[in-house]
Amino acid sequence: MLRIGSVIDGKYKILNVIGRGGMSVVYLAMNERVNKQWAVKEVRKEGGRDLLMDQKEIEMMKKLKHPHLPSVVDVIEHRDCLLIVMDYIEGRSLQDLLAEQGALPQEQVLSWACQLCEVLSYLHTREPAIIYRDMKPANVMLKPDGNIMLIDFGAAREYKPRNLKDTVSLGTRGYAAPEQYERTGQSDERTDIYCLGVMLFQLLTGESPHALRPIGQINPSFSSGLEAIIQKCTQIKKENRYQSCMELKYALEHYWEWDSAYRSKLKKSLLCFLALAVLTVLLGVGAVVFRGMEIRLKRHNYEAYLLAAGHALTREEEIENYKKAVSLDPVREEAYLALLEDTFLEDQLLTREESAELRAVLIDYGDGKRTNEERFLENPEGYDRFAYAAGLAYYYKFQEKGNKKYAKGYLEIAARSETLEEGRRERAERLSVIADYYARVGLLDEAGDASVTYRDYWEDLTALSAGNLVEADNERTALVMYGELVSQMVSRAVRFLEDGVSKEEMQAQLGLIRTHLDTDFQEAGEESRRKVTEEIRKLQEQIGQAEKLVNSACRKGEGEDGIIP
Repeated sequence: MLRIGSVIDGKYKILNVIGRGGMSVVYLAMNERVNKQWAVKEVRKEGGRDLLMDQKEIEMMKKLKHPHLPSVVDVIEHRDCLLIVMDYIEGRSLQDLLAEQGALPQEQVLSWACQLCEVLSYLHTREPAIIYRDMKPANVMLKPDGNIMLIDFGAAREYKPRNLKDTVSLGTRGYAAPEQYERTGQSDERTDIYCLGVMLFQLLTGESPHALRPIGQINPSFSSGLEAIIQKCTQIKKENRYQSCMELKYALEHYWEWDSAYRSKLKKSLLCFLALAVLTVLLGVGAVVFRGMEIRLKRHNYEAYLLAAGHALTREEEIENYKKAVSLDPVREEAYLALLEDTFLEDQLLTREESAELRAVLIDYGDGKRTNEERFLENPEGYDRFAYAAGLAYYYKFQEKGNKKYAKGYLEIAARSETLEEGRRERAERLSVIADYYARVGLLDEAGDASVTYRDYWEDLTALSAGNLVEADNERTALVMYGELVSQMVSRAVRFLEDGVSKEEMQAQLGLIRTHLDTDFQEAGEESRRKVTEEIRKLQEQIGQAEKLVNSACRKGEGEDGIIP
């Protein structure tokens, strides 16, 4: 064990012990240089290697960034142990609350469960997916602000599609799903859903997880809908559980819809409605009226969710309303497009987390049988518009390396579209070609092989910027495409010159872009111009920089690397 008062790595002063596990001890430490507290987990090694927390698992944790997960900031080799420095979470574990209070209030438990669905969904949408495998009250911390944090990744593993079983069976008996300790299959996201269902049972009833049974038998006042949800989570066969955490979250947010009383009332309403519908059919117009009423009601509710999202006070509320619209009618495109363009791209950047959340919406089994994306494909015109917007977002705005790779699939769908305007189809096709250039241009720079010429690259780039893009597409697309051409001249001026692109051609393109900025945007509405004024100013500055670099490249001649930033 570490000595209280000792200083680790010259900066972490050990204050006291705050937790113990089977092979680890957790300390509270202070970085006195910056006056900040940290948690330091001491993991003992056995035979030079710790089974539960090897370096690969630590690296996995270091990459995770989520509001409900502690961040790992440092890993230190110390004698016969590893010291993992992470955020210190102030608060109490749900295990402590259970021990003190017994069964916990239903609404609180539901709030925590929805937060856990969000963080598990984040883990499951990593590449590769991360399966937590040890959901239990002791591993969930409740902070003073009412939010929870999921701690202790000792049992977590990366999902391996080709594996038939887990390499090691881990988890806590009572909470663990059958496939974890019976070796009946590989654990996946449905394994975490089982564990969460067991924990919900314990939090709501105060009983041992080993005594798993319908919660209505313990307390008849419990919602029968909530009972049905927990029973579905804890099915022995994975295919009978919820198939994603976002599907489970939706069920928890609407648990009353599963209540027997609610369903009985709904059944009575439906019978009355059907009686009226039969009467209407007998009058000769029933089918048309019935369908028309259904469509009008769905359209009204869908548009109400869109309106609520547009007037939301918080980003979370905005996203949730778009998700509700998608759940109501996954075939329509408006909610998908608004979620991408108005919410995730509001800051002109698509983060990895936003990309994962968008993907989670698309792959959610809204009707329990098909994903939202499969339903969305029933609307080819709307899906093609979304594919075009998503392709541009990943191509120009995605913060991760390899963004062109993620863009290529969507762009190819848009290029093959039979409904998109010709200009957009051509642009999508050229961008998908350029996505290939990026991979091959990097190889060319290192190996010197002419697998792609910069002259060809130049021709495709300039073709993308031809014409009035504001009129053909919109102000935002025009700016990102002009910006792409200018940035490539800034970074690859010498390469273009070496491959036969003249100084005059580059200067002419810069001049054309200046003209487009001065004229094309004047025809846009006042509100549209106001939103892009600052971007236009920055692009004009970049054009000036490009002009200087092109002139400098021509003066200095070939082979001088100082030109390229």
